[in-house]
Amino acid sequence: MLKDHAKLMQAIMVSGEITGRKKLQKMIYIAKKVEFPFHERFQFHFYGPYSEELTTRVEELCNMGFLNEVKEKKGGYYQYCYTLTDSGKEFLSLNQVEMPYLEDCFNDMNEQNARFLELVSTVLYFDNLPKEEVADKVFTLKSSQRYTMAEVDEAYQYIETLKTKIQ
Repeated sequence: MLKDHAKLMQAIMVSGEITGRKKLQKMIYIAKKVEFPFHERFQFHFYGPYSEELTTRVEELCNMGFLNEVKEKKGGYYQYCYTLTDSGKEFLSLNQVEMPYLEDCFNDMNEQNARFLELVSTVLYFDNLPKEEVADKVFTLKSSQRYTMAEVDEAYQYIETLKTKIQ
């Protein structure tokens, strides 16, 4: 059980801070799809792939004192920032997690905005379909985001960039 918690903690630690619940969900999903050993189950939700297991795991880590969740008011909504606590860092030092290239990939993803990561994760969710059908799904399911074909192409390029980082 705690191995999956440790993997999540490692991802947050190498990122320094992850701002936004949606962003955290997308980063873990993308990492899973490019072959990092995350085991949370995801289903398609309003903002793309979502894992109830991941939400629960984050809550558990906060309750154990390993993860710090700071709620900030941003205009008309709240945003959550995640960092590892000193206890979390100590736990990780005693429970090593071997995921080569994780830091490089997570730092890269953390520099992207949540909207782009939502697109990338949606493209990956439908990766069993041809590109044209994926684009149709994106334009239909994500019509409110007003993604362009150029952005879909950029998402595909970004996925390849991440995959080359771990080879």
